[in-house]
Amino acid sequence: MSYPPTELETQLSRRSFLLKTAIATTGLLVSPTFAALSPRGERILSMHNLHTGEKLTRAYWADGGYLAEPMAEFDQLLRDHRSNQSHPMDPQLLDLLYKLQRKVGGKKQFEIISGYRSPHTNAKLRGRSKGVAKKSLHMQGKAMDIRLPGQDLAGLRKAALSLKAGGVGYYPKSNFLHLDTGRVRFW
Repeated sequence: MSYPPTELETQLSRRSFLLKTAIATTGLLVSPTFAALSPRGERILSMHNLHTGEKLTRAYWADGGYLAEPMAEFDQLLRDHRSNQSHPMDPQLLDLLYKLQRKVGGKKQFEIISGYRSPHTNAKLRGRSKGVAKKSLHMQGKAMDIRLPGQDLAGLRKAALSLKAGGVGYYPKSNFLHLDTGRVRFW
């Protein structure tokens, strides 16, 4: 963490504190999906943004906390490539990808079709497609459209559904899976 802490570092520190406090006082995690994630060690993700060509492999979490610098790097990688705007991504979304990759045993980079979307971009896409939600979780940094090379999309969907950790949208014609940290649902 830098000194003085950046706004993102302060926000992530606060999130980490609130999560740890909730766990300590209730004994429960936010979702049973994340209960199997070790409180020690590190969580590493590897991503390739198909629109910008950028790639990133980093530990975003280590020894009980999210790492501010790598989280900011993932925010940048997952930015709205149309407007070049970034937004803090939900750390639990990264945990969901990490858990999914462990479940399927994949070792390749996630291919990112869409991460954060600005409200302007979302409205523009919504005008072109009925499949874009008016209040998309992409606009909150809580959703991604992905694929994982070497993994059958139907099998990846089945694995994601088994995690019971948010929304899972299946788009076989476009060859991608939508994942989000909203309520558990599928389409």
